Amino acid sequence: MINFKNGEVWFLTGSQHLYGSETLAQVARNSQEIADAYSVNKSIPNKVIFKPTVKSADEIHKICKAANNDDNCIGIIVWMHTFSPAKMWIAGLNSLQKPFLHLHTQFNRDIPWNSIDMDFMNLNQSAHGGREFGFIASRMRLKRKVVAGHWKDEKVIQKVANWCRVANGVSDSRRMKVARFGDNMRQVAVTEGNKVSAQIKFGYEVNGYGIGDLVKYIDTISDKQIDILVEEYDDTYYMSSKIKADGSMRNSLRDAAKIELGMSAFLEDGSYTAFTDTFENLHGMSQLPGIATQRLMASGYGFGGEGDWKTAALVRTMKVMGSGLEGGNSFMEDYTYHFDPKYTTCLGSHMLEICPTIAKGTVSCEIHPLGIGGKDDPVRLTFNGGKGKALNASIVDMGNRFRMLVNKVQAIEIKDDMPKLPVARVLWEAKPDLQTAAAAWIYGGGAHHTCYSQNISAESLEDYAEIMDIEFLLIDEKTDLYRFKQELRWNDAAYILNKSF
Repeated sequence: MINFKNGEVWFLTGSQHLYGSETLAQVARNSQEIADAYSVNKSIPNKVIFKPTVKSADEIHKICKAANNDDNCIGIIVWMHTFSPAKMWIAGLNSLQKPFLHLHTQFNRDIPWNSIDMDFMNLNQSAHGGREFGFIASRMRLKRKVVAGHWKDEKVIQKVANWCRVANGVSDSRRMKVARFGDNMRQVAVTEGNKVSAQIKFGYEVNGYGIGDLVKYIDTISDKQIDILVEEYDDTYYMSSKIKADGSMRNSLRDAAKIELGMSAFLEDGSYTAFTDTFENLHGMSQLPGIATQRLMASGYGFGGEGDWKTAALVRTMKVMGSGLEGGNSFMEDYTYHFDPKYTTCLGSHMLEICPTIAKGTVSCEIHPLGIGGKDDPVRLTFNGGKGKALNASIVDMGNRFRMLVNKVQAIEIKDDMPKLPVARVLWEAKPDLQTAAAAWIYGGGAHHTCYSQNISAESLEDYAEIMDIEFLLIDEKTDLYRFKQELRWNDAAYILNKSF
C-alpha cells in the first residue's frame, strides 16, 4: 500500500538569457545528464524529471505553478548552473507549494587547470550562482534542504535520496486520512490535540467512528475468508499450542482474523492509511485488536494506541519514508527501565501492538489474558526487536505549535528470555545516556507513545519538520541538559518572534 512509482521530482536549472544560445544549450545538456543519472539511480526512490532551463521570472513562475498543480510532482530540485539573478525567483518561490531541495553543485568535478578560460568560467558559475539563489531563499524565510558537493559523490546522492523519501512522506501526509475507532483514552493528556490545527499544518484529516461502524464490517466477513487468513497465520508464524488447529482456543484465533479482515475492509473502503483504537471502546468486538493491528502496520498502515492519532499519522509517514529500506518502523512506548549502572537500558513495548517489521528471529503467534478492556483474551504476535542504530520520534501539540522530538538509541540484543512477558519488545540504550535522554524528553514534553525506527535518520526527520514548519528537537550523543533547556527557551522566543515576519 506504499508506492513511489508515480511520484516525480522535477529537476530545475536556473540561468539567464545573458549567456547566449550556445552556453544555454550546454547548460541544458548538463542538466539533462544529471537528471537522467539520478532518475535511474537505485538509491533514489522516485523518477527525477528534467525540465527545461528557466531563464526569466515568467518561466520560473510558470514551472512553479505547474509543479503545484501536478499530482505526481512531490517536490523539485533546483540547481544554479550559471548565475541566475535571484529577483527572477521571487514570484515563483512565493507561489511554490511543494518541497524543494537546493542542489549546490557544478557539472565538472575538477578544475581543468591547463585549459581553463573565461568561457569555462562563464559556463560553470555554480559557486556564486548558488549563493545568489541561497540569499533570496533565506531572505524570504523559505524552508528548504541544501545539499552541497559534487553531484556524482555518493554522499550527495544519498542525501538527495533521503530527501526524496522525506518528500514522499510529506506528499502522503497531505492526503492522509486517519480513522479513530472510539475516542482517546479517558483522562490522558498527550494523546489529545487540535485536529484542525493538525490538518492545516500536516494536511491529514482525522475522523472519528463509533465501534458499531467497524463492527458492521467485521460482521460481513465470511467463514471462507477467515479460513484463508488463518491458514496464512499458520504458514507464517510459530503457533502456540492453544491456537493451533487442535488447540482449545482456536476460535479466538478465528475471531482475531475476522477482526483483521473487517478492519482492513473498513480502512480500504474509506481510503484510510492510519488508524487508532482504544481498549475503553470495544462494544460489539470480541477482543482488542492485537495481531490485526500488528499485521496492518506491517502492511504499511500507521497506528496509535489509546486514540493517539498524532502518533498514528507519524507512524504512517515514517513507514512511507522508510519503504523499501532494510529495517522497519513501529508504534512504540517506553515501558520500563533497567537502571543497572553498567547496563542502563529501556525496554520498549506495548500491551499488544508492536509491528513485526522490527522483529529479529522467530515471530510467535500467541494468546494470553489482558487485564484491561473486559473482553476475551487477545491474540498477538510476540518477538524480540533486532539490534542496531535506531531512534524514537514523537509529535506533540504545544498549543501554539507542534513539536517533534527525536532521541537516537542503540538497540541491543535481548539475551534474557522473559518467558512471562507475552508481548513484542525491544531493548535499547538511549543516547547520550538514559538519565540525560529521559530528562530531556520530559523537559521537552515528549509523549509516551513514539514511532520507533530502524531505517529513518534524525536528519530526515529534521527535513520533514522543516518542510512542515514545526519545531524540531534532537536528543543524541551531544545532548547536554543545560544547553537543551536553553534551546527550549530560545525556541519559545523564536516562535513568538517569527509571528512578526
